[in-house]
Amino acid sequence: MGRECQYKLLHLSATCWIGRHSIFIMGSATETDTAGFGKMVHMKLLAMTALLALAVTACGGSSDTPTAPSANVPFSTVDVRVGTGAEANTGRAVTVNYAGYLYSATAAENKGTRFDSGSFPFTVGSGVIQGFSQGVIGMRVGGIRRVIIPPNLGYGNSPPAQSGIPANATLVFEIELLSVQ
Repeated sequence: MGRECQYKLLHLSATCWIGRHSIFIMGSATETDTAGFGKMVHMKLLAMTALLALAVTACGGSSDTPTAPSANVPFSTVDVRVGTGAEANTGRAVTVNYAGYLYSATAAENKGTRFDSGSFPFTVGSGVIQGFSQGVIGMRVGGIRRVIIPPNLGYGNSPPAQSGIPANATLVFEIELLSVQ
């Protein structure tokens, strides 16, 4: 391997480390060892490898906002309080209070960062994400239900802009059924 090739490897390690750092670093170390350019190039490569590892560690720190699917958790519901009024079924107009959270395996009740809350009317089976509607079916007025919604029943790859919801996030909603018309 020639000097020009060594330069290209060092140049690439400085510009293309994101997403490929572990494979590239290993390949660069092997190429440097076989090229025989001496201790100086090898030491520079080791120093660069250490800096890249430190940068990757710093960038991969804790965050409340996941950037990948947050969990492989199935759809589920838990009735926090069972209501006694009219039952919500597909096609019925309902009004709910709700709070939405990003799923967290370590947070109490799996409620991570809260991204929204409020009250609104909708028709069960339309106008909201599939998992939200599915979570309301069978509730009775006065009830409160915690619903865990995996990405395929939530926003998937296309969360609303400025919502604070990352792509492919698992969501937790706490829903109170106020009325059924």
